[in-house]
Amino acid sequence: MMLGGAGMLLAASPAQAAEVSYKTECIPPAISGLPAVEGTTVVQLSAPAEAKVGDTVEVVWKTVHGASDNPDLLDLEKDTIKPTGTIKVGGAASGTLAMEGPRENPAIPKKSPMVVSDMTGKLKLEKAGEITLTPDAYSLNVSKPISTDTKCTPTETVQPGATIKVTDDGGTTTGGTTTGSTTGSTTTGGTTTAGGTTTAGGTTSGTTTDGGTDSGSTTTTGSTTSGSGGDSGQTDFPGKEVSVQFACESPGPSDIGSKVTINAKKSGGSYALTVKTAKGVMDSPAALPAGALKPSMDIVLGGADKGSVKVTGPANADALDQGTPVNLADMTGTYKPGATGKSTLSPGTLTIDVTLGSTKISIPCKVKGSVSPSLELDTTAQEGGATGGSTTGSTSSTDGGTDSGGGLAATGAEDHGTLRALGLVAGSAILLGGAVFTFTPWRRLRGTR
Repeated sequence: MMLGGAGMLLAASPAQAAEVSYKTECIPPAISGLPAVEGTTVVQLSAPAEAKVGDTVEVVWKTVHGASDNPDLLDLEKDTIKPTGTIKVGGAASGTLAMEGPRENPAIPKKSPMVVSDMTGKLKLEKAGEITLTPDAYSLNVSKPISTDTKCTPTETVQPGATIKVTDDGGTTTGGTTTGSTTGSTTTGGTTTAGGTTTAGGTTSGTTTDGGTDSGSTTTTGSTTSGSGGDSGQTDFPGKEVSVQFACESPGPSDIGSKVTINAKKSGGSYALTVKTAKGVMDSPAALPAGALKPSMDIVLGGADKGSVKVTGPANADALDQGTPVNLADMTGTYKPGATGKSTLSPGTLTIDVTLGSTKISIPCKVKGSVSPSLELDTTAQEGGATGGSTTGSTSSTDGGTDSGGGLAATGAEDHGTLRALGLVAGSAILLGGAVFTFTPWRRLRGTR
């Protein structure tokens, strides 16, 4: 029996349709915030009850009920879901039959049942006997806001959903069976090609966006600089490179390691800060378009001054492939001293913001353990400076303990709303295109370089 291939499509024999249900585990894309979902898939298979050797028959897979409804997080747009799947062929023959459906679905609101198109596959029969058809693994590709795949596999033995009685009508019966190698349709981004003979064994998944990486700068090493408040005339104050380990909260990677350098340029009584991280701080969790990933960091003040300074970097200029090392762009902000004396600047919480359309995920990565200051400055208190200015909350201090009540230095950035509550972050993670089912945690981002 050859799975796929050319031949006349059998239409004369009456068709049969039967439902089969089986327990299923669905694994979402790498970007995610919730566990894998386990549910029951109900499939109806349709195929001719009888056929002859040499016939090519059409098999139809109708998903009566998916393993999960659409979660309460994202409304799925019309015609954004493409199903593919595999049927096991058994009995008098053995092999697999690839199934594929068009990207056709109604708009699916949050918490509503998933409705996907029927999948079809063509099977050429080359051996007489009773052949069984059993639904197996399947995949759902969502094209918006980015192309992602949710893969579902049975977790129990599945019963056959259809049986075809194949008779030899005087022709020669080919001994044994083979699995076909004809080319199936592929999905690229949001375009689909449906129908045709599918490739045996395997599913079709959407291709990810051609990637690049942000051009991050390598860090420069220098001694801790003690600058004059204004008498020496020095304006540039290079910081030293320090090693930092970050522990990220869900749905982010568990740990990120990087070298960080804080440089300052004096302008009047304030300092323009530039913060550099090492290249390849983390791997992209999924295929992300340009402008989707943006870093920021809280620079912790110590010594004479207290509080923190927020620095932000631009979003990635190029698209990122899944697994591509990410070079964070330089982050900048303005430090306005609130105290006179020797003030230190140290790396603090690193925040990774991922934005797709109106959906935003903020992942805070806090400093793990102690870290040395990257820069020391001789500061002169400025009106409205860090100490005695307003604050958004407690800030971790590298000098020990937690500084609370200290002011938040002027940053030059308007986006103070990017740090969000962890509870909201975890629930929002599946909005990155894989909201067909609930998802597994953001897979390990190997960030130490």
